Amino acid sequence: MRRILSNARIVDGTGQVLPDRFIVVEGGSIADIRPMSDFPDTPDGEVVDVAGRTVMPGMIDCHVHLSIDGDADPIAQVVGDTAAMSVLRMARNAERTLAAGVTTVRDLGAKDHIDISFRRALDEGLATAAPRLILSGQPVTMTGGHCWQFGRQADGADDVRRAAREQIRAGADCVKLMATGGILTQGNEIGAAQLEEAEMRAAIEEADKAGKLTAVHAHGASGIKNGIRAGVQSVEHAYFLDDEGIEMMLKRDVWLVPTAAAVDLVVKNGIESGIQPDVVEKAEAAIENQRASCARALRSGVRVAMGTDAGTPWNRHGENAQEMVALVSLGMSPMDAIQATTIRGAELLGLSDRLGTVEAGKAADILVVDGDPLEDISVLCAPERIVTVFQNGEIVAQRGDLARSR
Repeated sequence: MRRILSNARIVDGTGQVLPDRFIVVEGGSIADIRPMSDFPDTPDGEVVDVAGRTVMPGMIDCHVHLSIDGDADPIAQVVGDTAAMSVLRMARNAERTLAAGVTTVRDLGAKDHIDISFRRALDEGLATAAPRLILSGQPVTMTGGHCWQFGRQADGADDVRRAAREQIRAGADCVKLMATGGILTQGNEIGAAQLEEAEMRAAIEEADKAGKLTAVHAHGASGIKNGIRAGVQSVEHAYFLDDEGIEMMLKRDVWLVPTAAAVDLVVKNGIESGIQPDVVEKAEAAIENQRASCARALRSGVRVAMGTDAGTPWNRHGENAQEMVALVSLGMSPMDAIQATTIRGAELLGLSDRLGTVEAGKAADILVVDGDPLEDISVLCAPERIVTVFQNGEIVAQRGDLARSR
């Protein structure tokens, strides 16, 4: 189907704002973008008048957990759910995420490879509405390490190598490694190193050979640096990132996915909301370091891609854009936050040849937004402001009507 979006103000993902444009979408891709002064008298295709609204690339969230809902105790939900329940949760949460304008996600951990089963269900038409999925299968953790309840526990370089191969065999696109303790796992110190450098290097070698992505969960400074030295592509969270770690990330071109809103939400909601007391205690101990570390990394020029850790306490799927608000509060400009959520996410995931910008030749993952996120980034958090979501040129979510003609 040929569709033309007219009267668009494009925030294109590259840093440009292009007013008074029309966009030609054909065969799932953007075929052309031109000034409205060139609009044909007799357009060939359906014309959708966006009436001066902002058009931007579909958002990319580089860290989600679609199989958990964002309730107060996610670990209890993971342990209590059967695989079938987890897949059904994944389907619902994927639909909510897509409706919010997030057209691509990287899911960084689910039990029993149910994320890969869900993608198969999508491929077979058993489920229909979901972002584009980049999947990691089970996170690889040491025995008793962070997320051991649903991860692949492994000890020693040979076993960790085998665990990575198992995820790749199952169909994972990314190998997720646990370099430190975490906030949600009882009995874990948040900053304590877990998988060792040599163990992670073995897994990363396997991922590299297979052309897969790698990501390391790391809070403490020593674990962060272990992951960087091991050769990881992205560090997730990095709440206790120090200056030496920042320099290492810059030198080795390692990405940061800060998940800044996740810790904010734990502290904000507290034990009164049902979050486990030790989880709140660890979050409260980390939050000031997290804010300072992330702000220093931003000022230093570390490459940042947006990731929410959606599924953690009160971190709901479909509310992904609150991470952009958090990034702006830490020093990003709204334009930088949009780029972290579009072109930078595409670069991290190896998808920049087809995603992340509104330009000819790219997939037509496009949002129509009622409002100007460059003036107020929080408009992306309001469901009613995401007027239309296109994925591969098809309308997959719509609130309100846009004028159409043929």
